Parts: sequence; C-alpha cells; structure tokens
Amino acid sequence: MGSIGKGIYMKLLSLLLAVITLNVYASTPRFDNSKLFVKLKDGKAFPNSTYIKSVKHLFGDNYLVDTTNATKLAEEFAQDLSILKTEKNYYAGKRILPKTEPLQKSVELDIFNAFNDPKVGRVWSFRDAGGNGVSVDKSYLSPLGTEKENMIVAVVDTGVDYNHEDLKNVMWKNTAEIAGNDVDDDNNGYVDDIYGINTLVKDIQGNATGDPQASHAHGTHVAGTIAAEQNNNTGIAGIASTAQIMAIRTVPDASDETDADVVESFLYAAKHGAKLINCSFGKSHNEGGMIVNETIDHIGETYGTLVFAAAGNDYGRDIDTNRQYPASFESDYLVVVASTTKSGGLSWFSNVGAKSVDLAAPGSSIYSTTPRNNYGNMSGTSMATPTTVGVAAEVWSHFPELGALQLKKVLMESVTPVKDFQGKMVTGGRVDLYNALQYTLNNYRNL
Repeated sequence: MGSIGKGIYMKLLSLLLAVITLNVYASTPRFDNSKLFVKLKDGKAFPNSTYIKSVKHLFGDNYLVDTTNATKLAEEFAQDLSILKTEKNYYAGKRILPKTEPLQKSVELDIFNAFNDPKVGRVWSFRDAGGNGVSVDKSYLSPLGTEKENMIVAVVDTGVDYNHEDLKNVMWKNTAEIAGNDVDDDNNGYVDDIYGINTLVKDIQGNATGDPQASHAHGTHVAGTIAAEQNNNTGIAGIASTAQIMAIRTVPDASDETDADVVESFLYAAKHGAKLINCSFGKSHNEGGMIVNETIDHIGETYGTLVFAAAGNDYGRDIDTNRQYPASFESDYLVVVASTTKSGGLSWFSNVGAKSVDLAAPGSSIYSTTPRNNYGNMSGTSMATPTTVGVAAEVWSHFPELGALQLKKVLMESVTPVKDFQGKMVTGGRVDLYNALQYTLNNYRNL
C-alpha cells in the first residue's frame, strides 16, 4: 500500500472509530425502573405519590425511592415544586474485568530484604523509584520510628476471599455483630455483616446481605495488593502494614453495578470507619451518577473519607473530554489513578486526563492474592488503584492526624516525576511511598 493509500486508510479508520465512540455514548444505558433518586429543595417535605412503595433517606436532602415505575414518578415529580431534581438508577454497563494472567516461568525475582514472604519477589511494584516501583522495600528498611494506627480500607468490588491464607488476619471485623445468628445485633440495618456487606444479594426486606465472599478473583487481588499480611512466611506482602480490609461486594462478575449499590457501599464504608475506599470499577457510559459524586463529597466532608478510582482501561482515552464515571467526577475527595508498566511508561490500556487523572501507579502484571489461597498476575488501572491506596494507608497509619485533603496533597506533591506523563495527568508522576513519608515528616511533623 502506498503512502497515499495508507493515509486514506488511516483517515477512514479514525472516522470509523469516532463513529463507534459516538454511537456508544449516544445510546441510552440501562437503568433500574424500580428505583429513583430524589433530592428535595431545602426544608421541603417528601411528597406523596401512588408510584411510591417506600422511601429511604440517604443523606442531606437526598433520598432513594423504591417505586412501581421510576419513569412515571420522575415525570410526576418534574412538576412538583418541592423537588429539586430526580435521577435514575443507572447500571454501569457490562465490562470484562481483568483476569489472572499466565505466569512467566523465567522471570527473575526481585530481592526485598524487608519481607520474608516467599513470593514477594514477584511484586515488582515494591522496587525503588529508579526501578519504576513505589519504593515499598526502601520505606520499610528506613523506618520512621513512629507509632502506627490501624487504617480501615473498604474494597468495593466483586467481594474478597476473607478466608485466604494471606488475608484472613487483615480483615476488618464488625465486633458489634455476632456471626451466624441471623440477627442485626448492632441495629445498623444489616444482618451478620461481619466482614462487610453484599449489595448484590438482598434479603426479603430489600436490604444488602452480610456475606461479601468473593465471586470473582478481582476483589481479592485488589485486597492483597493493599494489605496482604506481611512477614508471615506465606505468599506475598501488601503495601500497608496496619490496614484492615472491609469487604463490600457491589460489582458483579461482568461489572454492571448500579448507582444505588455504589452509594450504599460508600455510605456503609464511611459510617463504619473506613478512611479509604478503593474503587477499581467504572461505567462504560457517562450517563447519570451525580448522586455518587455527591456521596463522595458527603463522606469526605462528614467522615474524612478519601475515595480512589481507577482511570479506566479504554486504550488511552482522554477522560477529560470523553468522561467516564467515577473517574471524571469533580470532587476534592477523589483520587484518580492511571497505570504504569515495569519499564516505567504508561500501560498501553490506561486512560489519561490532564484534569481528571491525578497520578499514576504500577498496574501492569501485578502479582497478588486470588481466591482459595492462590496468587496470580492481573493488569489494569484496577491494579494501579490499590497500589496507591496501599501507599495512602501506610502514610496515614504513621500520621493519623492528617486530614483527608492533606493526605491527598501529600500523595500528589511527593510523586516521582516522569517526563512522558506531563500533560496526561495532574501531577505528571508516579506515587511513591518513601517520598510520601518523607514529605509528610518534613511538612506536617507539628500537627
């Protein structure tokens, strides 16, 4: 093919891709017609309607209505002067979650002297900044000598194998609940929520159930990256030494989570002490979801909780212009993460955004826990996000007096700059644990 022919071909290909993209975003995504988000005007009482089955208060003036017909109710409420706005309960859209990759038998393992876990040498993200890692080993070999507090980290995902050999001792437990008695002992609306909740399986009252056991390897892999038990002569080590994993199963095996389930998960996590929430999921469209954005703001302002979201794996999409939720939300309490490779560049699949994406972290071929005491590699911004959350949890455990926004500033100000990342994210750099600890020590020691 000549140069002219190649030029025409590339123009046609670009046009075709543009048409496909427009068609994807022009199509109306699915929504759950049995639920409707409603926001009242200040001081107004909730109106009556024959379409209403029940009303649940979320926070502020926001409510979730169980309805016989969300479309009809929204039309009716559009004429009601007490209603500020309504929003449908959208599904995220089905997506293929990262799967465990075949291991390369000839890979040379790293040596990390701070850990005795036999498989930790496969976790290349523990390398120093010069090796394109986040300086985990270096940080533990240079202890600050400060007391560390436990940090509760919510993994909102496909569930977590809380019986895994490398996770069972780092799971958060609801001590106010008695396991297996089918009673809501702490009167929080959930029965037997020992390790968290499962919003995908409801009880007869329509409430989330209390077993977040993994249905897919994705959530268990995320949890291990953050907090797999360190120095137990077993498996790998997580980045954070005192993190407790709160498991929340909200993402189906084929993705397609609903806004209502995400909101419920965030509220549960924050109310039960989670200071960090890992969200390695995202919509395949940009419809709705504003209630999720409001929820992130609410839990940040009320509970001091930070939410971390994956930038997405759409082959370099600019999510400033082709918005994707939750990564494109505009909230001070949101940190959005792109993915990097072992060689230091951006992962080929990682989305970017000079305004929407905050920083990057290792996300290609990350070795971590998988269900039934197994381990394996996965790739995605889904893996880069818990790498960042692990760093955040470790820093916060040393300096619990930091506010959520101060911690976010620490993470962003202490990145390792990467020239090729400039213009593709806010910081233009990769998160770094050692840098973050030193930055906090130098700038916040008197808090």
